[in-house]
Amino acid sequence: MEAFDRLVSLMETLRGDEGCPWDRKQKIQAFKTFMLEEVYEIIEAIEKEDLSELKEELGDLLFHIVFIAQICKERGAFDIQDIIENVYTKMYRRHPHVFQKEDLGAPIEEKWEELKRKEKEANYSLLSHIPPSMPALLRAYVITKRAAKVGFDWPKIEDVYEKMEEETVELRNAQATGDQERMREEVGDLLFTVVNIARFLSVDPEDALRATSDKFIRRFTYIEENTDTRSATLETMDRLWNEAKNKK
Repeated sequence: MEAFDRLVSLMETLRGDEGCPWDRKQKIQAFKTFMLEEVYEIIEAIEKEDLSELKEELGDLLFHIVFIAQICKERGAFDIQDIIENVYTKMYRRHPHVFQKEDLGAPIEEKWEELKRKEKEANYSLLSHIPPSMPALLRAYVITKRAAKVGFDWPKIEDVYEKMEEETVELRNAQATGDQERMREEVGDLLFTVVNIARFLSVDPEDALRATSDKFIRRFTYIEENTDTRSATLETMDRLWNEAKNKK
């Protein structure tokens, strides 16, 4: 804990009267963007399996957490020790099978939801505390996973494929009308159904789409490296695309 205490002390100094002007003027709202940037950098390090980079990015995220905690401490709300104690108590309470050797009498995920329900009491909902600011694809995945926990789900994946075909037809019909709002709704329904297919296959759709986007960038970059895309024909670009596919 000595290293952690030194970090907390460093943050107090930066925010102090003789500290850094930039650090002293920061407000909590600014960290919405800072935290997102750090989390995405952590995700990139994980995907690259670069443990050295991961160590650095986790440190940056920890620094931001300590930073926010210091601001809250100055406002008399809570400090970093309160945060640690709160999460420690919550995780200890939610793992009775580990710390009290309790027989859960149910699958771990079901017991976890039961414990959360008791904590939240009347305000608890399976779909509560899913941030609207979460990436839409990931949010849909989390929503459907939680609803499926209580049996609100298709019996088998074939039913979801049928639903996807149904949504595709509805999207085509909406396109025929030219109604932009209806098309937007049907595109959303189709994407939501595809997310359910991913869930049935135990595939994280956010991760899958990110990987596909990266793949597209690699292949399109190959096209750009081998022709002038401003004047190249579609036939030429298709040929180069297939070359890039074969190169992996």
